[in-house]
Amino acid sequence: MNEEKLYMVNNDEGEYWDFYDIGGFWQLSRVSCSISEDDAKNTAKAHGGHVVTLIEEPKKVVLTKRQAEIVENARASDAPATYISERTPSYDEELIMNACVNGYTVAKEKKYNVKVPKKWSGDDKHYWTKEQDGTLTWACLISKDYMIYAQQFTADEIKKCHLDGLEKVEVEENGGLDK
Repeated sequence: MNEEKLYMVNNDEGEYWDFYDIGGFWQLSRVSCSISEDDAKNTAKAHGGHVVTLIEEPKKVVLTKRQAEIVENARASDAPATYISERTPSYDEELIMNACVNGYTVAKEKKYNVKVPKKWSGDDKHYWTKEQDGTLTWACLISKDYMIYAQQFTADEIKKCHLDGLEKVEVEENGGLDK
């Protein structure tokens, strides 16, 4: 007996066998399953139905944004396994292959507010802000409950903007975004 699978028996009229009823009968409204493949096969043989095997859907793999890009590009490739193998460290290959087969979700990237040094701003309330044109300015943080999106940086953005080494505060999920 394989405990990961459930078995149902249906007929050509779209009805399913009721395993809960002692005598058993076909019905449309309530569907029941057997955990025994042999029981399902014997029922189908005795009553003229077909065995339907149900399996639990595999869990989706959680990937980084970069890993997800590899999966999407591999799916578009003529040789997906080769594409993955050539672009992935060996310790990540199985994870990426599972994502191709079972699906994936992308992990949410942590965001941070980066403090302006107190010696520059004179207090502890100023944080770096990204302007629309890409320049950096600083602005006072009015309330920790209202942290604007422009004051939130990913780890990569912190490096690109040369803000690493400064004090940063992790933004809680959905923490005051002004979307």
